[in-house]
Amino acid sequence: MRLLYSCSALLLLLLIPRECQSGNILVFPTEGSHWLNMDILLQALHARGHSLTVLRSSKSWYIKEKSPYYSIYTVEAERSLDQAFITKIIRESIDFERGALPIMNFLNMAIGMMGIFIEAHSAVTEVVSAILDDQVLMETLKASKFDLLLTDPCWGGGAIIAKYLNLPLVYNVRWLIPSEAHMEIAPSPLSYIPITGTGNTNKMTFIQRVKNMIFHLLVLNQNHIVSRQVYQKVCDKYLGPDTDFKELLLDADIWLMRVDFVFEFPRPTMPNVVYMGGFQCKPAKPLPADLEEFVQSSGEHGVIIMSLGSFISELPSDISDEIAAAFAKVPQKVIWRHKGDKPATLGNNTLLVDWMPQNDLLGHPKVKLFVAHGGTNGVQEALYHGVPVVGLPIFFDQYDNLLRLKERGGAEILSLQTVDKDDNFLKAIQTVLNEPSYRMNMQRLSRLHKDTPMKPMDSALFWIEFVMRHKGAAHLKSHSLKMPWYSYYSIDVFLFLAGVLLLFVLITFMLLRCLCTKMCKKKVKHE
Repeated sequence: MRLLYSCSALLLLLLIPRECQSGNILVFPTEGSHWLNMDILLQALHARGHSLTVLRSSKSWYIKEKSPYYSIYTVEAERSLDQAFITKIIRESIDFERGALPIMNFLNMAIGMMGIFIEAHSAVTEVVSAILDDQVLMETLKASKFDLLLTDPCWGGGAIIAKYLNLPLVYNVRWLIPSEAHMEIAPSPLSYIPITGTGNTNKMTFIQRVKNMIFHLLVLNQNHIVSRQVYQKVCDKYLGPDTDFKELLLDADIWLMRVDFVFEFPRPTMPNVVYMGGFQCKPAKPLPADLEEFVQSSGEHGVIIMSLGSFISELPSDISDEIAAAFAKVPQKVIWRHKGDKPATLGNNTLLVDWMPQNDLLGHPKVKLFVAHGGTNGVQEALYHGVPVVGLPIFFDQYDNLLRLKERGGAEILSLQTVDKDDNFLKAIQTVLNEPSYRMNMQRLSRLHKDTPMKPMDSALFWIEFVMRHKGAAHLKSHSLKMPWYSYYSIDVFLFLAGVLLLFVLITFMLLRCLCTKMCKKKVKHE
């Protein structure tokens, strides 16, 4: 009987903490690679006993309708960010970049594709409207008594839903609409903080700082247009005309930032920003038997792996042929995640696959090089495992991600304009393979990344649960986010002090003038 009581008490002790920590979380995710890392975070939350509910469109591309660790509410929507839409944008970006100067490519993204950006964000707001217009769904969500809403603010719908349901808001974030999230929430001096798309580092010449300012103004304009023409209209309809979307977007309790300062250039931050760069990375698991056999067959030369991420299905055939020809000339074995027609120049050392266990391959001791497009997830995994990179960026932030590795001596970068010319691709992979400093630098970055008091995932989970325990994190929010720009930069104070100084100078001048006039009159009378 005593043993039974002891076992019951032990079981109770094991169950109570888990029950106390469990929460009810509503999730409004983003498609593509953004969903891949959100999915990893959701699995970790589920493992800690939290209940998860995901809102998705009926046209969702990545988010499955059934899952063992979250429940789903699907809403019917006429438009969504489906595979066809994303593929179209990427194809147009590739075609434009191959024939344009770098600055023209950015201007195309910032100005020329403004119509496409507005169309994409409008598709997101249609999903948001479908959710908010569904009265049965909204009553169900309100009755569920969620503890918080978790979203990726690359698209702005999550903040609107959180406000409508009056829920604390947590971001799984890198981008805020078109802006890098730091630029919106933290002080960001343009003298040493590069704008995405400039190709600048944190060490800029005068001309680069001029370029940085111009690009910053373009991004601000793009952000303002998208916010006002798309999201503010939804706010006006469902939250009332007194709700400012920009202020609403910045009012999240915790920002789980998908970078760390081993990767990112040092910059100012805020108390409610939590860095979880590499949270999706983990030690490598054993490879499938056929893949392990292929890797082991590489002998002392090792393996090169290539993947251009989840969005990019295939490259133009002439580029694919050039890449395949270069791979055929190296002694390493190659595993290439490739879709589309088989390259005509494919060598016997190259294995084409539809999918690869990227993290597990990067953690394999025989993998010597990663050819990547520069997406945040892939770059972080390469850094975690200490594998040098040859970068082939396609669009948006990919060049800037790779640039951060290059500046730290761990990568080389090619452009779509030059990859198929003068054996540039072959020269780049030979340079990185044959120069030991690339691997040494990436392994040094890997050690720095791992040398932390708390793992990135554990930090993210702690702060999500912190928000649930305390119903938000208002004490960490800076009042600066609610200040008008002229108050934030103390323009009104400067003008006031300048006015006081001018008044003081004017009064002093008038007094001196009166004094001189009186003295002159006395002198005339005396004479």
